Amino acid sequence: MAKGKMKKKSMSVDMTAMCDVSFLLLTFFVLTSTAKLPEPLPVDTPNSTVQTKLPESNLATVTIGGEPGEEKVFFGVLGKEDRIATLEKMGSRYQIEFSDKEKEVFAYTEGIGTPINELKKFLNLPPDVRNKVGADEPGIPTDSVNNQLKDWVEMARIVAKERNNKVLDVAIKGDAEANYPAVKNVIDILQAQRVNKFFLVTGLRNEDF
Repeated sequence: MAKGKMKKKSMSVDMTAMCDVSFLLLTFFVLTSTAKLPEPLPVDTPNSTVQTKLPESNLATVTIGGEPGEEKVFFGVLGKEDRIATLEKMGSRYQIEFSDKEKEVFAYTEGIGTPINELKKFLNLPPDVRNKVGADEPGIPTDSVNNQLKDWVEMARIVAKERNNKVLDVAIKGDAEANYPAVKNVIDILQAQRVNKFFLVTGLRNEDF
């Protein structure tokens, strides 16, 4: 007896709901994510097998980079409000008044490597020029006669205590090619303020190498 042919059914899936969910998720991530600020002084950190996560707030970072023997020091603080408060205290220390616009620009600057007396000029540069200058900044003075890094660290620690009621965490991010005296000078500046515990930023290295 002849078998009847089975009718082929079209296999179609309505993807409308899936597309709606995808666009909703995409919109959510776009609106809630924070753009990564450009790194002020790119450095090639040394490798290490130790993995320690840096704090996501209440952290100051001292970056050491540049040509070996001519290292520059940059300083940055996490948190826009903490940055502004630190800038205001530095302005009071050096008798420099920063405008609201300059404070806003500084709030979005991850790290600074400009001497305090030239900072207003740097903050008033057009954004595209300021981003290009970036790593070409001369660095924060760290010598004994004009130790501005000490003042930045001190002001940031005061802000952390006043605003967050916490002790400021400090991280040192040094280039793998940086000379030891440049790194030791930064450590000495921190220890002079009794900052004896700090993070060392490194890259991840496989234990087999």
